[in-house]
Amino acid sequence: MLARPGLPSFDYVRASTPDEVLHLLDEHGAEVRLMMGGTDLLVRMRQGDVRPRFVVDVKHLPGMRDIRFDEVRGLTVGAAVTMNQLAGHADVREHYSLLADAARSVASYQLRNRATLGGNLCNASPCADTAPATLVLDGRACLYGPGGEREVTATEFFLGPGKTAMQPGEFLTAIRYPVPPFDSAGRYLKLGRSKLGDLSLVGVAILGFSDGTASSGYRFRIGLGSVAPVPLLAREAEAVLATSALCEETLALAARKAMETAMPIDDVRAGAVYQKAMVRTLTLRGLREVWVWLQSTQSRSR
Repeated sequence: MLARPGLPSFDYVRASTPDEVLHLLDEHGAEVRLMMGGTDLLVRMRQGDVRPRFVVDVKHLPGMRDIRFDEVRGLTVGAAVTMNQLAGHADVREHYSLLADAARSVASYQLRNRATLGGNLCNASPCADTAPATLVLDGRACLYGPGGEREVTATEFFLGPGKTAMQPGEFLTAIRYPVPPFDSAGRYLKLGRSKLGDLSLVGVAILGFSDGTASSGYRFRIGLGSVAPVPLLAREAEAVLATSALCEETLALAARKAMETAMPIDDVRAGAVYQKAMVRTLTLRGLREVWVWLQSTQSRSR
């Protein structure tokens, strides 16, 4: 067996200010790669897929590793917050358990000590576990670039495999999540080839909450990962749940609509027919669990 190649030579830069990062990006362009956790970048460098001249470490910039929660403004997660930080944070577990579950499902415990939320989203991999959760939680990417700061909704952020809405010279500083409805419940279900450390074959994020403006009295948001070029929302399934009386038949119909939304392809990891079937299975399982929780919450409030 041939030994894996080592890392190519590069200059390591520990950035101290956001403007220093912008200067390096402006001066050296494609020769620069930004690093937070490095769990993807260093592997790609070792494999020879990318050969940057400069690796700029941005995780020490102010706020990049902070988690802040406000009962009015919601949650702000620095782009360099690790998955284990996110999954174990008290405010995230209490108010955004869906996001905590998604972070906890990423790879192995050891890798989650390095892997970051920002890296998981900026790689724009269709199988990124935190992407469906960020979609259903109405997350917004905070970008900093030559024109200053701007925010992009999660639905607009992912453009294709490896492609995001970040403009040349911009980088991700944080992800912001509004406060979820007070009685909401969420679940993230993931199917991989093994229970630990595997990429997602199918990922389904579900958020449910009561809403008096919906005919059913409830609304659901359903995010799908690994089954299309980008993570996406199952809009038709959400409409079924908002307009029809909630029962087993309605949940099953919504799960089928979610399956029809999925657009997987056959590859070495799974077949498209199997992935579509698993979208239906996981969506139905998640909807049942969330619906039971919502019913129990309603009963306790009476």
